[in-house]
Amino acid sequence: MKLVPTDKRTDGWLLVYSPLSVGGIFLFYLVIVWLGPKLMSYREPVNIKALLIIYNFSMVCLSAYMFYEFTASSWFANYSLVCQPVDYSETPLAMRMARVCWWFYFSKVIELTDTVFFILRKKNNQLTFLHVYHHGTMIFNWWAGVKYVAGGQSFFIGLINSFVHVVMYMYYGLAALGQRMHKYLWWKHYLTSLQLLQFFIVTIHTAVNLFADCDFPDSMNIIVLGYAFSLIGLFSNFYYQNYISKKTKVA
Repeated sequence: MKLVPTDKRTDGWLLVYSPLSVGGIFLFYLVIVWLGPKLMSYREPVNIKALLIIYNFSMVCLSAYMFYEFTASSWFANYSLVCQPVDYSETPLAMRMARVCWWFYFSKVIELTDTVFFILRKKNNQLTFLHVYHHGTMIFNWWAGVKYVAGGQSFFIGLINSFVHVVMYMYYGLAALGQRMHKYLWWKHYLTSLQLLQFFIVTIHTAVNLFADCDFPDSMNIIVLGYAFSLIGLFSNFYYQNYISKKTKVA
């Protein structure tokens, strides 16, 4: 399996050149996860309702922008769903795809704030292994994506995840508006189903590319497959514990 060369177009971009930057962010994140609840243990939950509303609807806008850019960049460049090598040229469309890949990576850094909000609100039950694992590892996955394969086959992950996050942050934004909105938020378990569905779709998409004769790094596809399987397992367990097991106990 040949080594994947770095993408010279993105190498000098913010938080891309060295793994030390993303590694430092990850370590700082783990410190916050460990220390934050301890510092908040003797304090009252912080009222950040206004901040949550602004943050969540801002993330809706950012996710919608990225979904549009992934869709438009791939559409106009005639991307293939079966086999799409990375275009390492500096043509306008190739650079447009590389830029939205970077924004997607940066959005994963921004999303670490979700954890901070849980801690400030003393919602420690939300600090599950699934939450910390998913948020912490996504920044590494997409650092590697932008560093080595800013475009090509990886575009599909960003496209589908951006769409899911439009729905997800819309849900969180509406929930942040207060109790009066909760009667309209009966569809939470469908959101989890949508998240699970995206992992199955990404798994199929990646597996097809892995076994196709395609000039896209197999090593990247293998990493994506392994990661997708781990998320399918974790989200399936979350779905079972929250929507099936509880319903069985009530019955």
